[in-house]
Amino acid sequence: MSGLEQLYQQIILEHSKQRTGEGLIEAEGKRAASNHQYNPTCGDEINLRVILKDQEEVIESISWEGDGCSISMAAASVLSEMAPGMTTQEFQALVDDFREMLRSRGTVEPDEEVLGDAAAFAGVSRFVARVKCAMLSWVAAEEAAKEASA
Repeated sequence: MSGLEQLYQQIILEHSKQRTGEGLIEAEGKRAASNHQYNPTCGDEINLRVILKDQEEVIESISWEGDGCSISMAAASVLSEMAPGMTTQEFQALVDDFREMLRSRGTVEPDEEVLGDAAAFAGVSRFVARVKCAMLSWVAAEEAAKEASA
């Protein structure tokens, strides 16, 4: 295993243990939406909430609760750390880049400048059954952000 692969593996392990954004934040009176996603293949499940800043298309926070493998929980944690402060358009571009990397089966080299810690999931793309695990929270956030913006 290369040094970069070891670093990526360490990022995933750390985020699966020290989870950012875990625990749904109350959103009463705020522009927010929640989304539930379930992966019937492996049983991973997540409830995720996106809160937007008042009158802005800027993500204030992403919080979640879920149960699943270390990849799905780490992906939710990384997402919750990265998204606050992004506009919904910037966030959608990030989701699109993450999705492209994961669907590439290892052919797309991640741009760490764009993806940050999410680049750690590049190795997941070689394991088709695990791609849904990594995408679960990202799909939930994508749907919740669209709903909160509407």
